[in-house]
Amino acid sequence: MILLLLFSLMMVPTTALADPVLDSSVLQAQSTRTAPLTIEEVLARIELTHPLLKATGLERAQARAKVLKALAAWEPKVRNEVEFDRYQTFNLTNVSGAPNHLSSGYNDLFVKLGHPWGWELFVGIRNVFGDAATLQGDVFFNPARNVQSPGVGIPQDLQLFYPQQMAIIGGKFNLLRGFMVNEENAQFQQAELAGPQAEIKVAQKRQDLYLAGAVQYWDWQVAVKQADVVKRALAVAEERYRMVEGRSKAGAVAPIDVVEAKEEVQRRREAAIAAQRKVEYEQYKLALFLWENGEPVTPRPEWAPEFTGETPLPSDEDVAAFKVEATEDRPEVRDLYIEAKMNNVELKLAKNGLLPKLTVEGGPAIGSIYWVGGVGYRMATLFSMPLFNRAARGKALHAEAQQERLVWKQAYAERQVQIDVDNWLSAQVRARDRVKAATEALRLAKTLEEGERARFNMGATSVLFVNLRERTVVAAAYELYRAQADYVVSRGGMLWARGALSKAVPDNILAKYGDQLHAAGSSGRKLPGRD
Repeated sequence: MILLLLFSLMMVPTTALADPVLDSSVLQAQSTRTAPLTIEEVLARIELTHPLLKATGLERAQARAKVLKALAAWEPKVRNEVEFDRYQTFNLTNVSGAPNHLSSGYNDLFVKLGHPWGWELFVGIRNVFGDAATLQGDVFFNPARNVQSPGVGIPQDLQLFYPQQMAIIGGKFNLLRGFMVNEENAQFQQAELAGPQAEIKVAQKRQDLYLAGAVQYWDWQVAVKQADVVKRALAVAEERYRMVEGRSKAGAVAPIDVVEAKEEVQRRREAAIAAQRKVEYEQYKLALFLWENGEPVTPRPEWAPEFTGETPLPSDEDVAAFKVEATEDRPEVRDLYIEAKMNNVELKLAKNGLLPKLTVEGGPAIGSIYWVGGVGYRMATLFSMPLFNRAARGKALHAEAQQERLVWKQAYAERQVQIDVDNWLSAQVRARDRVKAATEALRLAKTLEEGERARFNMGATSVLFVNLRERTVVAAAYELYRAQADYVVSRGGMLWARGALSKAVPDNILAKYGDQLHAAGSSGRKLPGRD
């Protein structure tokens, strides 16, 4: 057994034990691309290929499935029933020669139809067999025995093509509880609301992915720019070290300056390594928003574009319009509206449950107990009412409480989305101010750096002060890139607050990067020829 296992392992292809190989098209995209990665492309690729958006889109199919399941409550049903009875007649007619033991049966073939209002109808044919008798004169006559008998017969007004065949027409009607409002109808109404609710869930997932992808895109861009600053600073420090070392050998500078220059090189080399790790960390996170052929595409540092300039701040009129837009388009608010409609269905059903149950039934007689006087029809009226009706009262109380709860949640959500607009406006204003301040700080830091270098070249200062000035420039550049990223993030956050990110990227843009007809954001949509 052990030898067999070892032999099986030896026969496994080596490729099966190796690391998974990415699709060649993905590798090609990673290696040959030179164009910068834009935020437009990031959002388009999320819409086209993101697995989580595709998974959420399948809720559309689940919503249609709920409708189909609800419609099954009223689906026409074909039913066939066969019953055979052997019974004692006790010769109730006191006819001489009539048998006291009879065998009878019937075969029913009918179609049953339901109605959303709580009605149930059926129509069909009943064929009687056994000792069933025909109607002749004022008494039942059994031609097989050539005697009058108390057997089962079909009244003339119910007969079809021959005396042992009758029409079946019947139904059940709820007049109070269950009339127009019932469990089946409520499930159907809620199932119809599942479709809009699925679209809201897709919009919510799209909005979350768009914002998360945009934030990650700008974090990656900041990491790349900051790494470039550190690399340039390292190159300057290395060049200065070589220069100071040469001057020290010539006796122009003190040996301590050589140590200082070398220590700065090591300091900046460590910072460059950390910055490179930051770039790799951010690019791998961004790869989860960039998919191609089922694989995440890791962006390269050379794909990072430059930050865009400032845009005008929205006016007061724009902000007011944004708040109205937020209360209409934010998925969180729209979902509460759908939830309220579903609860209204529950509330109507619960209030209907407070009514007594009054049912009228009609149809053919079933079973030999009804056959003594002949095969025919029966009518019935059923009335029932729980003495305290605690279950219905509890459901109504729960639905009313849920309704009030949703009113408060809707009021809070509408106010929350308006606050989000104000919050992101504040973030945009402050980020713009930071960009201006950081730009001026960087300009001043570079001026001091240039002056300190000039002094060092004249021998009026040491390497330490030059390094300190350069560190200030690096720190100022860091802050400027971070402020620029926060500014564009705030602009994206304003789109999120308005609910604009819940809408898909236009088709003309999607067409640049993939097949918009089969985008992940469109998954689960109804296809021709289905459902």
